[in-house]
Amino acid sequence: MKLHRLRPPVTASKARHETFDVIFGHDTKAGRNFDLVLIVAILASVLVVMLESVASIRSEYGGILRATEWVFTVAFTVEYALRLWSVGRPFLYARSGLGIIDLVSILPTYLSVLLPGGQVLAVVRILRVLRVFRILRLAHYSGEASVLMNALRASRYKITVFVFAVMTIVAVVGSLMFLVEGPEGGFTSIPRGVYWAVVTLTTVGYGDIAPQSALGQALATVVMVMGYGIIAVPTGIVTAEIAFASRPSVGRRACEACSREGHDRDAEFCKWCGGALGRSGPDDEE
Repeated sequence: MKLHRLRPPVTASKARHETFDVIFGHDTKAGRNFDLVLIVAILASVLVVMLESVASIRSEYGGILRATEWVFTVAFTVEYALRLWSVGRPFLYARSGLGIIDLVSILPTYLSVLLPGGQVLAVVRILRVLRVFRILRLAHYSGEASVLMNALRASRYKITVFVFAVMTIVAVVGSLMFLVEGPEGGFTSIPRGVYWAVVTLTTVGYGDIAPQSALGQALATVVMVMGYGIIAVPTGIVTAEIAFASRPSVGRRACEACSREGHDRDAEFCKWCGGALGRSGPDDEE
């Protein structure tokens, strides 16, 4: 989301503008310090949640850990409220990706009042550390992340078709295994057979259920061999899209000096002879 779309109106109070600059500004010292303190607090709160899940630690320090978790939650709640107050369009921020993560990160602790143990979901706060890419100016990482996201987006239809094909295979194989082995072999139902097919096709192989008959083992062998081929399919699809997205953008402009093509679209000089290039023509546009 563009920061200028969230900036408070000119008529807003000075305190509101200053709060916005500190919370959302990454170019000022105060803004960077605020974000770094926030990241440390997020990591510390996640650590507290993890430590509380250890029975031996919980039995001795459970009260302290719970109190600390509430302190972090209240602090994050105040911070979230300040974010909504300081922006010019609170609803726009609240329904943005980062805004939703900020809200979800504080809900589990309040949920634990009604649902004991619900505070463990607070580990989703770790998602807020994604801000580190902006804070530490790791722009090249953000660029690579964009390439990956574009590749996943471009391959979503192929992956969807692939997933449906796999679902069809496991449904058929699971049903066949239920028919072949039956309850005597541990396949008490078709869903149980489908579970076995998924575990086997993905080459996980828990071993909690296995065919006993010769026909069942033959079918299992086919599924296992098929699994190696199936795993390679989505990898190849995404890899091809990443390679395509990472490919430099070149045009068809020819150098007037050496007549060679294949220059970058924003190039001003020939990469082979160094001669000046003309402006992009219509053939250079996609």
